[in-house]
Amino acid sequence: MKRIFLSIFCLGLFFNTYAQDSPYETNGWKDGLYIAGAVGINILGFTFIQNKEALTETELQKLNKNDIWEIDRWAAGNYSEEADAVSYIPFYAALGMPLVFLPGKAERKNFGQISVLFVETMATTGIFYTMTAGLIDKSRPLVYNKDLPLGTRIEGGAQRSFIAGHTAVAAAGTFFAAKVFNDFHPDSKAVPYLWGGAVGISALMGYLRTKAGKHFLTDNIAGFIVGAASGILIPELHKKDNENIDLYPTANFNVNGTGINTKGLALTYKF
Repeated sequence: MKRIFLSIFCLGLFFNTYAQDSPYETNGWKDGLYIAGAVGINILGFTFIQNKEALTETELQKLNKNDIWEIDRWAAGNYSEEADAVSYIPFYAALGMPLVFLPGKAERKNFGQISVLFVETMATTGIFYTMTAGLIDKSRPLVYNKDLPLGTRIEGGAQRSFIAGHTAVAAAGTFFAAKVFNDFHPDSKAVPYLWGGAVGISALMGYLRTKAGKHFLTDNIAGFIVGAASGILIPELHKKDNENIDLYPTANFNVNGTGINTKGLALTYKF
């Protein structure tokens, strides 16, 4: 997947010089630095995920679904391998969203630029996903299913329910497609259907991930918000009339001598 994004980005930088009649403005150095920083934070987040500690049997026995928020409680114990497998269809489709613009003449002329924006969108979504999934300990719904093998329930990968990564990716890809089409063809009658489709596909993904026992409702809602926001804001921030708004990765080390290091995103607006 990293190789795919890298290829798309390099292709985007190559074609970016030839972008024409586009509502967006990109800069090779600026966008390149943003992606490099975002990828760096993603890598850090993935190390947190990989080092996620498994539950002990004692900790597993202490889990009680009655301690779960009522809005989420109904999903505790869910498990479906079929739903999990099906959820990868919209997941990979979302990752290939830039390809849907190739048939359009205006979009095809600016395919490289659109691809760069897409990589930024997914990298931004990845920051929120990897950092929350890596740093927040929350057992998946399947952990509450006593019919599953002990190893499946206590493994580290089963303790990163928040946020829903698949839902975030689906929302990011589909809302990005709707936003870009909207900006290239603001008067098209298809625009409302694309926005509706983005909501529908994201909701379907959330349903599948909940049925699979991977995430609770609130995990999916959070993933939806992160993905949709990234899919809309990244293109919006690159519009030619939005030069006063900027979004970039940021890192602070040993904040005020506390030994605390922080990494994330900063949003600035120049008046």
